[in-house]
Amino acid sequence: MSLPPSLPGSRASGPSETALPGPPAGPGRRGEWPGSARAIGPEISPEISVVVPVRNEAPNIAPLVAEISAALSGVPHEIVYVDDGSTDGTAEAVREAACSAPVRLLRHATSCGQSAAVVSGVRAARAPWIATLDGDGQNDPADIPRLWARARVEGEGALVAGWRKTRKDTTTKRLTSRIANRVRARLLGDATPDTGCGLKVFARDLFLSLPHFDHMHRFLPALVLRGGGRVVSEPVGHRPRVRGVSNYGTLDRLAVGIVDLLGMMWLQRRWKRPRLLPEDAPRAGAPGA
Repeated sequence: MSLPPSLPGSRASGPSETALPGPPAGPGRRGEWPGSARAIGPEISPEISVVVPVRNEAPNIAPLVAEISAALSGVPHEIVYVDDGSTDGTAEAVREAACSAPVRLLRHATSCGQSAAVVSGVRAARAPWIATLDGDGQNDPADIPRLWARARVEGEGALVAGWRKTRKDTTTKRLTSRIANRVRARLLGDATPDTGCGLKVFARDLFLSLPHFDHMHRFLPALVLRGGGRVVSEPVGHRPRVRGVSNYGTLDRLAVGIVDLLGMMWLQRRWKRPRLLPEDAPRAGAPGA
């Protein structure tokens, strides 16, 4: 599987899905997982898929799966983990979590970046609605039902983006993110206070209609607006990282951010959204009038 070369710098994504064990035998409805009131099985279609891109996040897998399952208890759902070339025990931790929750695992042979992982996960998802969140545990899965409810009200053409009003990051990270958000909003006009929040909810078809390129996950609001959709920001919780280490540094984000911003500005200017005129009313005496 490869990402369309919408912009220079696109990278290939070659995920493989690992077959995970099915629900253990025992009492209960066939296809039901322990600890999840209406989890998915072969005969139940999920209503929402939670896509979690990860790289070297083994200690965070089990706690996050437990929180997602609790947040979506009573709702048919699936959790799609995309392991983006981890070199630790991330894949093993996902397989372990799959013994007690509706978890699927896709693995990239080599690291292709967070955007490629999100694309792989959304393509593989079986539900019409998608929730994404970071795999480091800083996003709170308890916010998913509220954002999903807002997304269903807004309709399938809307993206509901999380807004970390109170961030639990270092001072340097908060400052650079604030500056980056202001510059991006000024240049792209996406009217979104926090595009970097990993917690977002949207229709699967909406996401698949967007151009895909490296680091696109940081520009989802601008891409949705470019295509004629709507973007709504909802305040969400944010927590400090308590396990593992960040895969990204401040300078790394800054270096790629400038290039990506210029590329996104180019992409916006290369498309004019057609404005459709209302259909003519049928004339009297015409066929079908």
